Amino acid sequence: MNSITKWLGKGCDSDSGRSWNDFGLLILRVALGLIMMLGHGSGKLTGFADRADSFADPFGLGSAASLSLAVFAEFFCSIALIFGLCTRLAVIPLIITMLVAIFYVHLDDPWRKIEYPLLFLLPYITLFFTGAGRFSVDKRLFGGRR
Repeated sequence: MNSITKWLGKGCDSDSGRSWNDFGLLILRVALGLIMMLGHGSGKLTGFADRADSFADPFGLGSAASLSLAVFAEFFCSIALIFGLCTRLAVIPLIITMLVAIFYVHLDDPWRKIEYPLLFLLPYITLFFTGAGRFSVDKRLFGGRR
């Protein structure tokens, strides 16, 4: 029991604590990226022609342009997120997309409809502040910067 409490008590300052944080960021990035890419982005990408005329247009760019931005965020930025490639930049379109979903698409819907984009938004914001962690392309490209 004593070893368990020691292991649980390791802080972020120790090498072991930092490793666990990096594993947590890896799991968060990969899971979040796969769920968004496969559950939302790929459907918009493959059904683009069917949805291009009727997709929500919150910025007045046109339905096809708005759908293109959503596909870029939900599919392509999710791929970057999975690999930890330019993570802080990749989550910005995802954050914007979730804010549009919350405040434009689902604003008048019941809470259960607003809850889903909110549950994506919060980890995206977290990853914006934390970065990708050690197990990422960012770490390989940019070295010691976290």
